[in-house]
Amino acid sequence: MTARPAREARAPVTGMASLPEPVRRAIALIDDRKGDRIVVIDLRGLNDATDFFLIASGTSDAHVRGIADGLERGMLEDGQRPNHVEGLPAGRWVLLDFVDFVVHLFHPETRAFYQLERLWQDAPAYRPGT
Repeated sequence: MTARPAREARAPVTGMASLPEPVRRAIALIDDRKGDRIVVIDLRGLNDATDFFLIASGTSDAHVRGIADGLERGMLEDGQRPNHVEGLPAGRWVLLDFVDFVVHLFHPETRAFYQLERLWQDAPAYRPGT
């Protein structure tokens, strides 16, 4: 597998309109399934693997799986297929890799344990609806 070329940092995300359309669509689909604590972390210029992390929580394993299923189906309707999906059967941490952005859907306890927001605290973050 070849690495993506390095991208220069761009103006930080300041609102929904400044996000790429597929990321906005993913946020809407997660929100439609009652995903909680949605955060977009802007990794442009900091990470060569992807531009954004989209992090959200469900209230239970079944809820996390339901959010992931709704997200995958909705994105497929728009012609966006995830390159890779992990964790769907367990539902504690589901990762959907859309290459330009990666979605992390967590059970609240798992999210608190891994603390991705803290790990990437130097990156600009945007919380839709706040």
